[in-house]
Amino acid sequence: MKDTTLVIMAAGIGSRFGGGIKQLEPVGPGGEIIMDYSIYDALQAGFNKVVFIIRKDLEKDFKEVIGNRIEKIVKAEYAFQELDDLPMGFKRPEERKKPWGTGQAVLSIKGLVNEPFLVINADDYYGKEGIRKIHDYLVNEMDESSQVYDLCMSGFLLANTLSKNGGVTRGVCQIDDDSFLKKVTETYEIQRYGSGISARDESGRPVAVDIGCHVSMNMWGIPASFLDELERGFPEFLAGLKEGDVKSEYLLPRIIDKLVMDGKARVKVLETADKWFGVTYKEDKPAVVESLRKLIAGETYPERLYK
Repeated sequence: MKDTTLVIMAAGIGSRFGGGIKQLEPVGPGGEIIMDYSIYDALQAGFNKVVFIIRKDLEKDFKEVIGNRIEKIVKAEYAFQELDDLPMGFKRPEERKKPWGTGQAVLSIKGLVNEPFLVINADDYYGKEGIRKIHDYLVNEMDESSQVYDLCMSGFLLANTLSKNGGVTRGVCQIDDDSFLKKVTETYEIQRYGSGISARDESGRPVAVDIGCHVSMNMWGIPASFLDELERGFPEFLAGLKEGDVKSEYLLPRIIDKLVMDGKARVKVLETADKWFGVTYKEDKPAVVESLRKLIAGETYPERLYK
């Protein structure tokens, strides 16, 4: 069987979660966190390695909460996303407190991952279908020798990815008739508003979004060669920042969108009907706990993931 790796981005600071480390919040009946369920689903799908992207200051707590346990059942490694981990010739502005984004996060695994991988967020529950479909694509369909980067993504329906407790950021997708991505637009503060949906672009202007559209949830199937592209692009991103800009991020959806527009990448959109849930806000936790209880009652998961 072809080697495949699950990469989990867990370095986020959790600012909207009230200052806590939202990725480490227990939500399952045995104290499981959301990552436990993603890893369980990935192992069932056939992934045979896990790489956690974390911050060095989280390492001790992270290993105590989940890392040491996971290392007993699958090969697990750690990559570190740090504000000061920049290419030669660049230095972090003193005022910069915000992470450099998902592009830098994934770049941190270079040297650890040499096989196709699935990248996901630590604090999002994605469901079994999307993880299985991406694994099958990585193993059976991905052309790693292609002249253009051959990627895939899980295409969630926007209606299945909203929070009742505030706006969310999603990559709104345009897809062609053959289910390939035409464009992905990072869209902010998406939430239900009466019988409709409100959303804003990166400048804060209102934009129209269709409740039935497909969205990216930072759930991408990626060939290892793509890490070279991220490494080439990061200095270009940094060099293009305007003086005083301490908030812009090197974002995976934007990177992939530009490559698609330039004809340098193709992305197969694998539709999933699974319903997302996550702990974007502290108020989300009770709903996540209840959703998992229902999945356990329906025998999607055992009462205890690990004996």
